[in-house]
Amino acid sequence: MSTRWSCRAFLPDQVPRATIEQILVTAGQTPSWCNTQPWHVDVTSGAATEQLRAAIAARIADGPATEPDIPFPESYEGVFQERRRTSGWQLYESVGIAPGDRAASARQMLRNFDFFGAPHLALITTERDLGTYGAVDCGLFIQTFLLAAHSAGLGAVPQAAIATQAPLLREHFAIGENRLILAGISFGYPDRDAPINGYRTERQSLGELATFHEDQR
Repeated sequence: MSTRWSCRAFLPDQVPRATIEQILVTAGQTPSWCNTQPWHVDVTSGAATEQLRAAIAARIADGPATEPDIPFPESYEGVFQERRRTSGWQLYESVGIAPGDRAASARQMLRNFDFFGAPHLALITTERDLGTYGAVDCGLFIQTFLLAAHSAGLGAVPQAAIATQAPLLREHFAIGENRLILAGISFGYPDRDAPINGYRTERQSLGELATFHEDQR
């Protein structure tokens, strides 16, 4: 946990199928509400990744329409906005984007939709009827996937941005209406020399993240 980071620059090398399968098997051990195991993963490699990259590029050519199955937050306020801004500026600074350069920041944002050059994408969906708890279980699955990928020497980044293209993804992968598209995970071998992979986000202190309630007798 202390050494994993969100990778945003990848080498072009394909990850062996056996390694991907082992990551998925490990992630499949994730606990879930009543053992429902609501997750399903569509994984792309090779030409399939390039075809999906091209399909998304064509769809967002006039700007990325935002059509997620699960609505995004309408706003970020207080400490949540502060953390969001700090993380964003760290990213922009790492690639030399100056404050106020909206054109450059917009170009960087679009990198989400080419998977930051990753050779693989894992698309995570959940069963619609399981609602919030199905989505929570899939969040646990995503975390386990990320840690398993890191343990295998890979880089990965979970991307809610991918879910904004839900209609295209539903058609591309023939995903039924009974499934909700939650997020994508771009993954592959990390480019450790890329500046964008060099910054690290801060975490809350123990005092911020937990309140202890103890016997006062």
